[in-house]
Amino acid sequence: MERSNISHIELSTPMARILPGIFFIMHGLVHMWYFVLARRIVPFKGEMGWSCKSWLFTRLIGDAATRTLASLLLVSVTIAFVTGGISFLAGQSWARPLLLASAAASILVLGLFWDGGLKLIVQKGLIGVLIDIGILVGMLMI
Repeated sequence: MERSNISHIELSTPMARILPGIFFIMHGLVHMWYFVLARRIVPFKGEMGWSCKSWLFTRLIGDAATRTLASLLLVSVTIAFVTGGISFLAGQSWARPLLLASAAASILVLGLFWDGGLKLIVQKGLIGVLIDIGILVGMLMI
C-alpha cells in the first residue's frame, strides 16, 4: 500500500489545506507563550501553571540554565510548526515529515520542562500535548 503525500490534499477542496495549515501555524505560535513565561517577560503567577521548573533539568543545571534551554527549544518548535504550516498550505511534500517532527518535539519539550505536578495540568500543556498527538495521528493517516 503506497502512502499518500501532502500533494494528495490538493485534489480535495482548498479548505482541506487552508484550515489545517492555519491551525498548525497557530498551534506553533502558542509555544511562544511558554517562551514568554520561561524568559520571565511577564511576572509569573501561580494560576499560569507552567513555571518552567523542570522535573529533570532544574536540579541538574539550575533554574536560569533550564529557562534558557526551554526558551531555545520552544522557539525551535515554534519555527518548525510555523514552517510546517506554511509548507502544508503550499502543498509541499516535506510538510508531513516536518509536522510530524514538530509535534514530536513539542511533546518532548513540554514533557521535559513539566514540573511533574498535576495541579493546573491544562495550563502546563496538557491540551497542547493532546493536540500534538492528534497532529501525529493525522499526519500518519495522510
